[in-house]
Amino acid sequence: MARAVRIRVAGGLYHVCARGHDRQALFADRRDYAHFLDLLAEMRERFRVRVYAYCLMRNHHHLLVKTPEANISRAIQWVNGSYGIWYNRRHKRRGHLFGERFKAVLVENEAWGLEVSFYVHLNPVMMESFGLGKQSRKARGRGWAGPPKQEDVQRQLEVLRRHEWSSYRAYAGYGPKPEWLDSGILARRAGGVEQYRRTVEERLRQGTEEDLRSRVRWGLVLGGERFARKVRGKVRIGREAAGQKELARRRSFEQLVRIVERLKGESWLVFRDRYGDWGRDAVLWAGRKYAGMTLKELGAAAGGMDYVAVAAAVRRIAERSRSEARLRSVLKRIERQCIM
Repeated sequence: MARAVRIRVAGGLYHVCARGHDRQALFADRRDYAHFLDLLAEMRERFRVRVYAYCLMRNHHHLLVKTPEANISRAIQWVNGSYGIWYNRRHKRRGHLFGERFKAVLVENEAWGLEVSFYVHLNPVMMESFGLGKQSRKARGRGWAGPPKQEDVQRQLEVLRRHEWSSYRAYAGYGPKPEWLDSGILARRAGGVEQYRRTVEERLRQGTEEDLRSRVRWGLVLGGERFARKVRGKVRIGREAAGQKELARRRSFEQLVRIVERLKGESWLVFRDRYGDWGRDAVLWAGRKYAGMTLKELGAAAGGMDYVAVAAAVRRIAERSRSEARLRSVLKRIERQCIM
């Protein structure tokens, strides 16, 4: 069986879907779901991926992500692979957890991305048991079935609003937004939280949600005709295609040290081992975010720290910045210099 084509584009927006092997369960309980979300948060920092939307179902997951760097394969392989290893250890099982290669459809822009987010978020109720499976939607689209019954709609709305493992609750104002979820762009495009909620739930009431899968070109691209043809012209079937644009290279650890040294007005060797000093933690934090370094690599670069201590330092400065305005300002200055 031929490997699926993977289009890698710097700045690409992707709808990603991955299923369990033979459609077996990916998530057995709350701890499994929560751990996968923790990995999404780490993926965002490790690979500089923006997570726009997600929905975790029992035997598959949907993600809407943007890759400032052309690294969709590396990012998703890492999160699925890391979760699969953890899941197998926890549940004492062997073998592949995920089935075929994950699917990644390149989406033209945020306008199309908004439609994808509706599709992703409606997944918990898009099944035959709710009268919204593939065959039911097809029949309704052809005029073979009437509008959904009110009692069915109310049941669907309750499930949609309660589904804890989806970013819909954050988008619609039913729950808090994870810090790592980049929902702002799509929420603003939809007209804000209330308008986003009204749009999704009105589509559910009318039973008119379109199956975007039918609009995906060649299994690769979702967008207008011109965009699809342009992308198609750059793809060689059976091979991965890299985008022409590349983001500026990542910062090295030494560059990050120099940035913090300038902000503090003193040498790294002076403040590195000073108890309670924010400088070392800031370098480690920036190393995770802008150098793509592992905890072990950061520990070695910082003079032989244990990776557990590095993780604690990164977490500590992030937590401190939430309550200390001065430190929050310093981290923002580091960020600005890192992306220049």
